[in-house]
Amino acid sequence: MAEATLHNAPIVIDNGSGTIRAEGDVFIGSRAQELRGLLKIRYPLEHGIVTDWDDMEKIWHYVYENELKTLPEEHPVLLTEPPLNPRKNRDTAAQIMFETFNVPALYTSIQAVLSLYASGRTTGVVLDSGDGVSHAVPVYEGFAIPNSIRRIDVAGRDVTEQLQLLLRKNGHVLYTSAEKEVVRKIKEEVCYVSLDPKREEKEWMNSYHKSETKAVDYRLPDGHKIKYPGVHQIVQDAITRTDLDLRKDLYLNIVLSGGSTLCKNFPDRLMREIKRLAVEDMKIRISAPAERKYTTWIGGGILAGLSTFRKTNGTKIRRSSIGNSPNSAFNTLNARQHK
Repeated sequence: MAEATLHNAPIVIDNGSGTIRAEGDVFIGSRAQELRGLLKIRYPLEHGIVTDWDDMEKIWHYVYENELKTLPEEHPVLLTEPPLNPRKNRDTAAQIMFETFNVPALYTSIQAVLSLYASGRTTGVVLDSGDGVSHAVPVYEGFAIPNSIRRIDVAGRDVTEQLQLLLRKNGHVLYTSAEKEVVRKIKEEVCYVSLDPKREEKEWMNSYHKSETKAVDYRLPDGHKIKYPGVHQIVQDAITRTDLDLRKDLYLNIVLSGGSTLCKNFPDRLMREIKRLAVEDMKIRISAPAERKYTTWIGGGILAGLSTFRKTNGTKIRRSSIGNSPNSAFNTLNARQHK
C-alpha cells in the first residue's frame, strides 16, 4: 500500500482531566472549577486508567468544540496512555476515535516516554507522579522496558485526601468538592517534602507537646492496611530489574514528571533516598524540569512535529478495514516497547 502524508497538524491529547456533572448538564475545565461549589466532581480516570468512557468521550468532544475549535476528521491524533495500559482500554479508545470522531489516524504513546523526549533524552528512568498514580519507567533508546516498570496507586489525589482527613480531625468541616479544592491548594502552597523527617518530627513533637499524636493508617473496606513502597523504592526497583549494563545510564538520567513531583524539596529528598539504596559510589543525577507538570504533552508535541510522524500506510485508516481490533492498525513510531 502506498505511503501517504497527513498534512494537517496532529492533535496531542494527554489524558488526565475530569468531568463535572449536575442535573443533566456537563461542565468541563475552567467552567467546572468556577461552579465547583454547586457541583460534584467526577473523574473519568482512576489511577491513570479510563473507567468511565462516557465522561471521557464528553471531554474529548469539549476539547474539539470549545478549545481547539476544529473538526476531528481533519487531524491525526496522538493519544497518551499510562504504562501497561490494558489492551481493552486501548481498543475502546481507538473505537471511539475512529467511529465517533472519524479521525484519519490514531497514534498512542506511553506518557513517561514522552516526558523523557521533552527532556532531550531517549534513555533514562522516568518517575511520573500525577494525580492518580505513580510510575517508574525505565526507557532505553526510546523503548520502554515493560518487565521493569513499577507502579503504585498513590499520587497527588491521595495526598490531598489524607490532608483533608487530618484537617477534619482537627475540627475543620471539609467535605464538598469546593472544600476539597481548597485542601488541594493548601497542599500545593504550604506542604513540602521533609529532607529529614525523623528530626523534624521530633522537633515538632517537642515544640507542640503532641506526644499523643499517632500516624494514620489507610485501611481497605475489609480492614486490611494498604502498604505501598515509597517512590524512591519503585525507582530503585525499576532500575535494578534492568540489565546490569543499562543501570549506570539510568541512574545518570532520572527524570521527574507530573504535578506531584513539584512539591518543595521533592528532588532533593528523592536523591537522598536513592543514594541510600544504590550501590556505593554510584553516580546519580536527577532532572527536575520546571515545566514537568506538562512534559508529557510537551514531548507529544515534539514527536508529533516530526515529518516522519505524519506518514501512514494508506490515505485513511478505517474501522472497517482493520477488523475487530482497531489497535492493530496503530502506527507505533512512538509507542513501541522493548521486547
